[in-house]
Amino acid sequence: MDVHIDLAGTRGHRDAIYRQLRAAILDGRIRPGEALPPTRELAQRLAVSRTTVSAAYDRLTAEGFLAGRVGAGTFVTPSSLSRPALSSVSGVRPLPEWDAVPSPPAPFAPAPEFDFRPGVPDLSLFPFDTWRRLVTQRLRAGQADLMTYGDPQGFAPLREEIARHIGVSRDVRANAAQVVVTAGAQQTTDLVGRVLLRPGDVAAVEDPGYPPPRLVLAARGVRVAPVPVDASGIVVSAIPEEARLVYVTPSHQYPLGLSMSLERRLELLDWAERHDAVLVEDDYDTEFRYTGRPLEPLHSLDSRGRVVYVGSFSKVLSPALRLGFLVAPPSLVPALVKARYLTDWHAPNVEQAALAAFMAEGGFARHVRRMRKVYRERHELLSSLLPGFDFLTPLPSSAGLHVSAVSTSDLSPLVRRARHAGVRLYSLGDFAVGERRHGLVFGYGAVATERIGPGLARLRALADGGAA
Repeated sequence: MDVHIDLAGTRGHRDAIYRQLRAAILDGRIRPGEALPPTRELAQRLAVSRTTVSAAYDRLTAEGFLAGRVGAGTFVTPSSLSRPALSSVSGVRPLPEWDAVPSPPAPFAPAPEFDFRPGVPDLSLFPFDTWRRLVTQRLRAGQADLMTYGDPQGFAPLREEIARHIGVSRDVRANAAQVVVTAGAQQTTDLVGRVLLRPGDVAAVEDPGYPPPRLVLAARGVRVAPVPVDASGIVVSAIPEEARLVYVTPSHQYPLGLSMSLERRLELLDWAERHDAVLVEDDYDTEFRYTGRPLEPLHSLDSRGRVVYVGSFSKVLSPALRLGFLVAPPSLVPALVKARYLTDWHAPNVEQAALAAFMAEGGFARHVRRMRKVYRERHELLSSLLPGFDFLTPLPSSAGLHVSAVSTSDLSPLVRRARHAGVRLYSLGDFAVGERRHGLVFGYGAVATERIGPGLARLRALADGGAA
């Protein structure tokens, strides 16, 4: 065998020997019938233990690349001729629906100097010390039950706390038996789609709207119909009659920031009843409302079991927790729990238990109050500065973690220049399903209050320096 094996800079010598020998066999540098050096000889040549070389040979033998002959040595098998080189293998192709799904966003590294991404909380204010204490307490001896498989519906004490919290804060009348703990709005949409929709069925989404739910549905073969949004919310008259599911953000429309009027909410509920459809109500960030009393959720107006209410802890605490919840009509809960069990079984037990304790001892409510004050200040500052951009018209908004502004021209080039200059924000067109609207979306959760002014000043300089 005249093949050089290079172990320089490698840590797992066994795996490195295996990979390089396998590659040499596949590309023909070691031919079928050719003998490999004895393990002792190759080990001495490579300055590794004989056990390391033997383990690599054993793996290649198990995979059919090598065969040993008693008293003769180890040889490359003739069947290796039929193995195509890896570079020539096209592999199994996924369903065509997945070709249209965009790749997950890359991590933001390094972090932008001015981060106006929407939907991202201020993680520097996460209650790290309290959370560390709560998690540590759950990891002590005597809590072994949290380290085994959990309830697909969710940790019972957490479901109790969620039902209590949304009853007080959002007037959502539900008990723990109607709550299912999820990984967030995307998984909720997937679960509801699994138990109600078949490939080819129609689901309606707001346009513009939050992209992940529609992508989840489309990837399952569901036909997704974009429905326009006006100043009162989703245009009910434009929803296809055959739609079996409608995904909406009525309390704070994403990304426009508008609230659905009471009249439109009642109209939507009547439509769902007439067409035997389910409404998935994503109440994603109404913990942070800055003026007036929050409008009643669709769920609290629903007397006919048509609404699945969706909440998340990603915007309030941290997206890394991957904890959210849904409140479903009793008729849907058993199927949703089965679907959760079949997909990923359950949410992490320790995190669920820690969150339940955090809510029970009042820490969650205190954190919400603290963050509401911080975000209100940023919301007011941003809203006061945006009118200074003559090419933008801010949209009214009184909740959430972002403010949107519309424009008469395409601002995508400005968004690209801004990102190169350390200002990260999004074009309103990024959230379009059909017709694109021009404008910008300014998140203020991830940008410190004192950085909002300088960030907008840099954006203004970029806009003045070239055509917006």
